[in-house]
Amino acid sequence: MPTKTLRVETVAQAYLEILRERGIECFFGNAGTDFASIIDAFARFAAEGKTAPRPILVPHEFVAVSMAHGYYAVTGQPQVVMVHVTVGTANAVGAIINAARTETPVIFTAGRTPITEDGGLRGARDTHIHWAQEAFDQAGMLREFVKWDYELRQAVQLEAVVDRALELAMAAPRGPVYLMLPREVLAQPISEVTIRVPSRRQVTSRRFPDPARIEEAAEILAAARAPLIVTSWAGRVPAAVQSLVDLADAGSIGVVEANAVAMNFPADHPCHVGYAFAAEPHPAITEADAILVVDCDVPWFPSKAKPKDEAKVIQLAIDPFFSRYPMRSYPCDVPIAAEPVVALPLLVEAVRRRLRRKDVEARREHLVAAHRAARAAWAGAAEAERSRTPIGFQWAARCIHEVTGPDTIVVNEYPLDLRHAPPPVPGSYMAHPPSGGLGWGFGAALGTKLAAGDKTVIATLGDGAYIFAVPTACHYAARMHDLPLLTVVFNNGSWDAVKAATLSVHPDGWAAATETIPLSSLTPSPRYEEIVRAFDGYGERVEAPDELPGALQRGLKAVREERRQALLNLVCRR
Repeated sequence: MPTKTLRVETVAQAYLEILRERGIECFFGNAGTDFASIIDAFARFAAEGKTAPRPILVPHEFVAVSMAHGYYAVTGQPQVVMVHVTVGTANAVGAIINAARTETPVIFTAGRTPITEDGGLRGARDTHIHWAQEAFDQAGMLREFVKWDYELRQAVQLEAVVDRALELAMAAPRGPVYLMLPREVLAQPISEVTIRVPSRRQVTSRRFPDPARIEEAAEILAAARAPLIVTSWAGRVPAAVQSLVDLADAGSIGVVEANAVAMNFPADHPCHVGYAFAAEPHPAITEADAILVVDCDVPWFPSKAKPKDEAKVIQLAIDPFFSRYPMRSYPCDVPIAAEPVVALPLLVEAVRRRLRRKDVEARREHLVAAHRAARAAWAGAAEAERSRTPIGFQWAARCIHEVTGPDTIVVNEYPLDLRHAPPPVPGSYMAHPPSGGLGWGFGAALGTKLAAGDKTVIATLGDGAYIFAVPTACHYAARMHDLPLLTVVFNNGSWDAVKAATLSVHPDGWAAATETIPLSSLTPSPRYEEIVRAFDGYGERVEAPDELPGALQRGLKAVREERRQALLNLVCRR
């Protein structure tokens, strides 16, 4: 087996060398006293002209993990983040929950408070915080949301530990892992490290479905009068989009995107019957007699709308039961445990063998008519907001859609209405994780821009999401790392989710009757456009609907031509 011996001076230098050999491009970090040997190792890399992994300073841990999240979404490669011991881990836990629920492989590392109080070891405790920051179980605060956690104990196990972290993070279903790095171990002097090149810890192995289950599913879909496909995440693998189109075409099967987190299906296709949201369950759910759920954790809300009891349900995903969710009670008549990009083409062929052309053509005519009617209604609703103030969410989405294209990536955290801003191509859209760790969007957009520097990146955020994103840290990272992107803040001065939940649970309660909803107002609203100006960016407040198209053009001009970050503060209402 080929090996490579690398000259180093410390375990920290050996650690970075192994990451470089394993293809890690970026090292997202928020440093503390535990980083001393890591920083020294990066200084040696710079002196030697080694450019990978590239140290990316991010002045908040939540933002660092969110940036890694966005970078992975573009590249498909595992990411490395390091934070400061217990306190840094605590700041990042919300972002790790987001990574866990979206199967994002982050090698999440943290220093460990020095173990030794004395004894002459390099890296022993020498600062007041080294006592108070130690925990009995540092990993305990996030163990439920990582696939594995470990503490590096000896230099001799370094390669094995790094490879173990990488293989478990990338093994399906993917997700974050946690590695603790004690300061004394990182500082330990060593003269060389010998590693296997390439690693013998490969995990790539496609998850193919049980052929019998494919045939069962095809039989159900072919025999159905009103079959339906519901998906949320399938488009995270771009090749799966075409397979979904092929399946929809084969049987004239309608497709609903439920809380879409990716571009899953072309919105201009006649089989695209619309979007499902918490407040607006799609009627096709209740009308279907067969439903194929593809990579979707919450295909409908049983308390608001659900399929008929006799409707057959097929669940297709690597983990079709979402086994890491404590409760999920959706029916499953046929499970297909496989990667959708692998299973869908097989299902297409099986369906084609069974369908009658007459049934397919009749269903196609109905779908075409419904598609046209829905789009006409949506267009009318957006147009009705053209002359209303404050700016309506539907009009705002329509205006944003007009300035996007295949070379644009939209990163959305809550407000963007996809009926009016459908993503044009696979990979052009990503939305907030279903876990709802608020503040993800801005950092994820920065990571997206870092990975896709040739693309225009637009972050669409609610005002609450912008506040939670630690905006000064995000704007700082954008300027420091030359990541010009356009941020659009939908500023309606409130927590919409809190208001909606209150009125849903208590429709006849005091809050509804008095039109007073405590703990939900974000007024008086800050001048968000001034924050970006403090970081040499372009900021503009937009209050009238007819001002928005021009403001978007000015913001994009700053981003594309001047290479400055930009922010538009949209005074709006839902």
